[in-house]
Amino acid sequence: MSIRHGLLALLERGPRYGSQLRTEFESRTGSTWPLNVGQVYTTLSRLERDGMVTQEGEDEAGHALYVITETGRAELLSWFRTPVDRASPPRDELAIKLAMAVGAPGVDIREVIQSQRHHTIQAMQDYTRLKAQALEAVPTDRDEVAWLLVLEQLIFQTEAEARWLDHCEVRLIRLAMMPGRGGKQSETPSGNPAGGSTPGSTPGSATGSASAPASSAPASASAPSAGSTAD
Repeated sequence: MSIRHGLLALLERGPRYGSQLRTEFESRTGSTWPLNVGQVYTTLSRLERDGMVTQEGEDEAGHALYVITETGRAELLSWFRTPVDRASPPRDELAIKLAMAVGAPGVDIREVIQSQRHHTIQAMQDYTRLKAQALEAVPTDRDEVAWLLVLEQLIFQTEAEARWLDHCEVRLIRLAMMPGRGGKQSETPSGNPAGGSTPGSTPGSATGSASAPASSAPASASAPSAGSTAD
């Protein structure tokens, strides 16, 4: 995530000080990616070094105010116009975990998948509940609309993850049912013989949960915690 461009976008609206930028950033994104003040000021220092922002006076409380420069505006406009590069996708911990679990001694990869699927479906329900709350009143404020967009992206992301987990399990079942060397049935990548499933059978899941009407999500679900980010 580009914190520097997010701060530039907020400074485009006028002079801001560090903690004010943090508050507005989290308000715009629903605190999905929380920042700390030190992270904000470190980024502002780099932007100032690169000539994209400059300090310009103080407010009545003595906070140093930062303003965007023309160089910063040009950088911000370029960021908005340039598609997000997928040539070097960010590391995905779940994909790495499953890749490492294949063939790992003492690890049942399908148990890993089932555990993750339960967590993913729970998160999907939590996000859907939050969306229902956000839509109780028609969003009109720019921060409310921005948060709704972020929330819907999280819903689509968890839906895709649930479908991918289903695919991974089916893939493992099919591989386990392929004839092994010597004419014997091969074992699953986890080292445990496959059993109780047939090739192509789709394990039970709830991948459609988030696509159902938002109000159908359990009201008792708790909001998922947000992860930390780096500049």
